[in-house]
Amino acid sequence: MRTWTAHLFAMEWSGLVFAIALGAAVLAISSPAFLTEFNIYVALRSLCVPLLVAYAQMVVLSVGQMNLSVGALGGLVAIAFGGMMEVFHVPTLVAAPLALMIGVIGGWINGFLTVRTGISGFIITLATGSAFAGVNLGVTKAIPFYHMPAEVAAFGTARVSVFPFLIVVPAVASAILVLLFARAIVGRQMLAVGGNAHAAALSGIATEQAIILAHVLSGALAAAAAILAVAQLGSAQPTIGADWLLISFAAPIIGGASLAGGHVSVIGALLAVLLIALIENGMVLVSVDQYWMQFVLGAMIVAAVGLNRWRARATGAD
Repeated sequence: MRTWTAHLFAMEWSGLVFAIALGAAVLAISSPAFLTEFNIYVALRSLCVPLLVAYAQMVVLSVGQMNLSVGALGGLVAIAFGGMMEVFHVPTLVAAPLALMIGVIGGWINGFLTVRTGISGFIITLATGSAFAGVNLGVTKAIPFYHMPAEVAAFGTARVSVFPFLIVVPAVASAILVLLFARAIVGRQMLAVGGNAHAAALSGIATEQAIILAHVLSGALAAAAAILAVAQLGSAQPTIGADWLLISFAAPIIGGASLAGGHVSVIGALLAVLLIALIENGMVLVSVDQYWMQFVLGAMIVAAVGLNRWRARATGAD
């Protein structure tokens, strides 16, 4: 019987576990501030929004599509959430579900247009992303909503020991997505569509519904990320989501998702976001210019795509 260590190293994301462990050990030795309670809290808080953003892209990748409107839709949801509370004085517990619904509707529009026009989701979401961003700027005139209810900002900063309250949302989303792709019939159907849409259709799977569902889930996750971003900042900034596109692809791809569809890894994406957060935190602690993070992410994406390509050739899947 294989030991648990052998089982771990057999996992596709075992390299990420090793990289995280090694990086944490190096930072613990090189910077005494790394293991402080406050720094761990800051690191965990910083990964909450990116993790939901990564999942928003991952669910679309599962059906062989891409969503370039993740950030623009998130920005629209953020200003809608903030505007409802500041301008119309909608209670937070009402504004949050309404903001989530805006994300769901935006995702449904992406999916509906994709399946009805037959145009690639890449092009459709490029267009809708421009539309979402236009509505965002048209409504706000690029002016943030600053006056958020006290409970919103409190939720964004509250913690228990090293664990921020914010982490509850991505933790629940992670559990749901693991069950969706590992156990639920609809999740397996989404992966089947991404693997081979024609074969999936011949087997009786409603491919169009699977694609629309993937976009709807993506919109909901982007909306959840936007709400958490407003709580983190304590204000609804029109620029929320502007820098989400790169991380939305980086984390799932580094985590083992296939750009062609048919395979995703929730745990892999989670570990990838954790690794990226670790690198960002380490760069701050050792005073490295944060602009280099863009280079690091780009290099990691290229390396991950190359590794996935090599694995496909090695296993005969290519």
